[in-house]
Amino acid sequence: MNSTASHSELSALIQLIDEPDENIYSHIKSKIISYGKDAIPYLDHALNHNLHPVAQKRVTVLLHKLQFESIVNELSDWYTLGASNLLLGYLLVSKYHYPNLDEAFVRRELERIKMEIWLELNSDLTALEKVQVINKILFEINGFSGDRKNYYSPLNSYINNVMEARAGNPLALSMLYIILADMVEEPIYGVNLPEHFILGYVDQNSIFPLNDPAKADVLFYINPFSGGAVFTANEIEAFLRQMNVEPHGRYFQPCNNVDMIIRMLTNLINSYTATGDTLKASELEILLKIFQ
Repeated sequence: MNSTASHSELSALIQLIDEPDENIYSHIKSKIISYGKDAIPYLDHALNHNLHPVAQKRVTVLLHKLQFESIVNELSDWYTLGASNLLLGYLLVSKYHYPNLDEAFVRRELERIKMEIWLELNSDLTALEKVQVINKILFEINGFSGDRKNYYSPLNSYINNVMEARAGNPLALSMLYIILADMVEEPIYGVNLPEHFILGYVDQNSIFPLNDPAKADVLFYINPFSGGAVFTANEIEAFLRQMNVEPHGRYFQPCNNVDMIIRMLTNLINSYTATGDTLKASELEILLKIFQ
């Protein structure tokens, strides 16, 4: 079927979506679903017009179903293809709650901040001085900070909210920091601590023989939730012992992109469960199973 015919049929099907006969509607629904993600813009367009309450409900349900299926498929592809692009994984999970997320805005803001950082960096700076530059641009000039007031809000996780509100939880700010660091080619990676998420600045000379940051030497650690405060492995050990957690090596070494997306999904599931939103929690469990 050519695109003109598809357009005509989809438009006609959506116009019939308030069909009172359930058997006929079931056929209409199945036909719309068969178009997959191609039907999303048509349903989205219909939702912006004055619909009969029955049609409004049906369009909303179908639109969410197709948007969710699209995210499941795209996140599965991201994982299968190596999960090398953290920003893409972060955007996909954020689109779960914000299917019409303005990706262009996010990318423009990241590019703008990257340029501000890049203009301040030079090869003569030490690793610590480079981190101080990133901290200055991100936290002082652009005003990003840890949101302590609404710490457990799920909205603190989504990248578009973080970019707009200039605030987020430890993981969200860490992923933003990692993405920007990667854009200016600085070896900064996530460190998956229990009850908190931080960053490690890795010795580049120890990465490349192994090509595995998880086995490389971490020079020092960074806490984006506290304005990029820098600290040592001894302070991590003290933190773990205070929590009665055995200081295993994995708490000191970088994690990968999949680990961060798994933690993001787990945080969101816990947040939505705590607020009684079992539908969102159960759908996010489906996304989490992609990695299990």
